[in-house]
Amino acid sequence: MSSNKGLETLGHYIGGRESFGVGIGIDSGETLDVYNPATGKVSKKLSCAGSAELEEAITTASIAFAAWRNTPPQKRAQVLFRFKQLLEANADDICAAITAEHGKVLDDARGELIRGIEVVEYACGISELLKGEHSKNAGPEIDSWSEFQALGIVAGITPFNFPAMVPMWMFPMAIACGNTFILKPSERDPSAALLLAKLFTEAGLPSGVFNVVHGDRRVVEMILDDPRIQAVSFVGSTPIAESIYQRASNSGKRVQALGGAKNHAVIMPDADLDNAVNALMGAAYGSCGERCMAISVAVCVGEETADKVVAELEKRVRALKVGPGTDTENDMGPLISADALARINDYLEQGLDQGANLIVDGRSLSIEGFEEGYFIGGCLFDEVTESMSIHSDEIFGPVLCVMRVKNIDQAMSIINRHEYGNGTCVFTRDGAAARYFSDHIQVGMVGVNVALPVP
Repeated sequence: MSSNKGLETLGHYIGGRESFGVGIGIDSGETLDVYNPATGKVSKKLSCAGSAELEEAITTASIAFAAWRNTPPQKRAQVLFRFKQLLEANADDICAAITAEHGKVLDDARGELIRGIEVVEYACGISELLKGEHSKNAGPEIDSWSEFQALGIVAGITPFNFPAMVPMWMFPMAIACGNTFILKPSERDPSAALLLAKLFTEAGLPSGVFNVVHGDRRVVEMILDDPRIQAVSFVGSTPIAESIYQRASNSGKRVQALGGAKNHAVIMPDADLDNAVNALMGAAYGSCGERCMAISVAVCVGEETADKVVAELEKRVRALKVGPGTDTENDMGPLISADALARINDYLEQGLDQGANLIVDGRSLSIEGFEEGYFIGGCLFDEVTESMSIHSDEIFGPVLCVMRVKNIDQAMSIINRHEYGNGTCVFTRDGAAARYFSDHIQVGMVGVNVALPVP
């Protein structure tokens, strides 16, 4: 580690070691600021990759690929097993890094890490997963078989909201399949990615198989344009996902680009309201609402249902404890940045201007000792309509909107008309209603009496 005016400077991770590049502009040694969102202060400096650093990562990954692709799958799996064990043994350090830079409470950080470890566990079965198929005598004296081939160097570009889990959606499976990997994590909370890389090396992963480079839009564009990188996975906002998909596919890459979301929960009159409200509280306000699977709209069928749900939500939202994520008493930490806080405040004003009823206003929250932090309390809107921006747009914060409809068909029409997915759910005791909803809703992931239908 190097230092910059008393602050730790984080480097890249290339070829099995931390690397401090010269930065974009070659002579500038450019760095980016990493903030602690609970204090609003710069906590670290981050080396910014330029063409030289990316070239080093690509060259290193290319050299490593030749041997790694020919490593037997069971030996790759052994490295992944050791990696899983190290993740569990070092969970406290990883979660502390997530909380320090993202702000989420430690329980949310642990939940994120656990979901990431589940992917590593799945990748440990790669020997079975990579089995091909064989057909004898598919034609006269012709046998036919299929097999999986590693692509080469692949890359992941990941968001700030899950600095451990989303990278682990990508690199464990890619590496298990024999590819080498370059990760460009969010510049806002990069430490978790570096910890993962170091632990993977400790687990026995050969140098160059997994590399981490830091930076902003410029390094992303270099990754997308380089023909030696065969595939790219991305998670982030829809406009950026569309841009990445177009640019990467134009250069001949395989692309997976996941964008924004607006997830609705339908509460039927016969629902177990206590269960529904409990689920809504976790789904709307967990991780301060900064997740693509957050439930941000509750569609209540019937005025009586809506009145009961809003009354119970109001009590629980007002009771949320907000403060630094390191305090285990807190339910919510800060938002990721000052820009995120300003953006959410702007949406709250838009909601009021467009006629929504702000039942709980979490603005102007001040935490003693953390007055400069990016804190906002839970917010609850009632009487939201489709024409309002708080319904049409992804807010990405602790804001839950309640809509009132007359029947399940009206609720489903609202959901099906919306530009975004990703998931939806219905709370009901009626099996026929649950079946009807599941069969006719036009959203990919559907939950019944489960708020976050994430497999």
